[in-house]
Order: sequence, then structure tokens, then C-alpha cells
Amino acid sequence: MKAMAIRTPAPIEQAPLSMVEIERPEPGEREILVEIKTCGVCRTDLHVAEGDLPPKCPQIVPGHEIVGVVARCGSGCTRFRPGERVGIAWLRETCGVCAYCRRGRENLCPDARFTGWDHDGGYAEAAVVREDFAYAIPASLGDEEAAPLLCAGIIGFRAIKRAQIERGATVGLYGFGGSAHITLQVLKYWECRVFVMTRGGEHRKLAESMGADWVGTADERPPVALDSAILFAPAGKLVPPALEALDRGGVLAIAGIYLSPIPVLDYERHLFYERELRSVTANTRADAEEFLKVAGEIPIRTHTVPFELGEANRALADLKHDRIRGAGVLRIS
Repeated sequence: MKAMAIRTPAPIEQAPLSMVEIERPEPGEREILVEIKTCGVCRTDLHVAEGDLPPKCPQIVPGHEIVGVVARCGSGCTRFRPGERVGIAWLRETCGVCAYCRRGRENLCPDARFTGWDHDGGYAEAAVVREDFAYAIPASLGDEEAAPLLCAGIIGFRAIKRAQIERGATVGLYGFGGSAHITLQVLKYWECRVFVMTRGGEHRKLAESMGADWVGTADERPPVALDSAILFAPAGKLVPPALEALDRGGVLAIAGIYLSPIPVLDYERHLFYERELRSVTANTRADAEEFLKVAGEIPIRTHTVPFELGEANRALADLKHDRIRGAGVLRIS
């Protein structure tokens, strides 16, 4: 089958992904084989392609925002049947027995494995996954709409929880790409007041069109103190101004898997009055199930830019240079 794979990570401008023919995977016990319809283009894929996330395999097929149809079930499967539509996300498997898994925090499992990093992902015609790590896709969402929800959406929802955002809160979003434009819809559904700080003119226009209550530049101070904030941009230099914009007791959650260095913080300006800084690490399956239920109820409408499978390098380059308005999606079949 056809796939876009990475052998040697390099700057995306050097096109490190190449089209290859690889063996079609076979589902093992309690695994399903998924014929891929579409796969979202995520910044984590860019980090894998460029080596910010060190290679774990001699060759890897990236992609972890996968929407497709079950083609075949391995022995022991009970959740899904052939023909049903499913999603595959970043978290691929966990040990299930460590202290973190037992406490419901499987996203912190030391033996976790990830789609498109430890195992081949969705920049291909098919993929396999354990059925207990696949998700039913709400009928109200189309294939291309649903793909970005499988990481950008789930991580944004995890960040909402880590930032302790309550209904009606005043929230700041720093950066406005694929994840933030989904998160905004959840927050508006919860009747929050949302301020967006982003550097790109097109991103600012999109935020305004989607109902943001105020839009400013990336380092601009919002008009009122924030109850909570989420940093989506992988720019550590934005941490101090985001913390300074918080009200007393406010929480800043950093949603990315990668962040450039954070400048020195001043305790009184940035952290005093019980302001908090929190990271977000992957997600649990419970996060994904809860989010997809909310996404189907709203229903969330993602702004997508389609690319063909062979255009994966261009899609990731456009993502890197902020040329995608919303979320990029690869059309596989």
C-alpha cells in the first residue's frame, strides 16, 4: 500500500517525507484494520518529521488524526464491526497496570506508545490499532471535519480541563491554529468570554469570524484579567505575558508537546497570588470520549484545508509557516 514515510528527519523545507510502498498491515488479536479516508495534519507530525521528537524507528509513517472505516477485525474483537466509521488518535496503547493507569491518568503511563511515532500512523492507505484505543465518530461530523478532532480537538479539551475552565469564565487563547479554533467553539458553547492573542493576520480574521470577544496580537495584553488561559503557540516567550494577564488564582495550561525555552519568570509579576502554570501531556481515552460527545452535540465545525497524500511535505510546510487557515487534512481515499 502507499504511504508517506520519514527515514531521516530534516527541516520540512527539505521534504523529509517520501512516498513508499509498504506491506499492508494485518490486524492481530483484538485489533482492527482501518481503511483510512482522511488524516489531519498536526504540529506533532512536524516535530516528528524535523526530529524535535527523536526517531524511534528506522522508518515511520506519521499521522494520528485518522478517520476511516473498519475493514477487518482480528480475533476477540467486540466493540466494532466491518463498515463502521472510527477514529485513531495519538495515544495508541498503555500498560494498564502502572500507578498512573490505575489512577485514571493513563496519559502519564511510562510505557505509553503513540500513533505516528512508535507505530505507523495515518499518512497511509490503512492502519491497525487495538480496538479499545479506537473511537466511534459522531454521525453529525463529516470525515474531514472529524479528523482534526482526533488530536487538535482532544488536546484542546484536555487543556480546558487542565486550565480549570468553568462555564461562563473569561479565557485567553494564545495562538490560533488547528487546535485553538476547535477549542473556541467548545468555550463559546459553554458561554465563556474568549480573548484571542495571535500573530497571524489570517488567524485573527478567523478568530473574529468565529465569535471571539476580542482579538489582539500575540504579545498584546487582553482588556481584562483572565480566569484561565491556554498557550497553543510553541513559543516559550509567551509564557510570561500570559501569566501576567491572569487574574488572581488563574491557571495557564500549555497545550503543545514541544515548547521553545521559557524566559526567566519574576515571582511577584507572574506567579504570586496563586497563579498556576500547568503542562498538558497527551490525553486519556476518557478525555477523548467526553470530547467527541460534546463535539457531536455542538456540532463542532472545523475549518479545513485539503491536501492529497503526496502533498504531505507541502502541508507540513504550510503548517510550519502559518499558511493554513484552520487545520490541514490529507485526503487518502
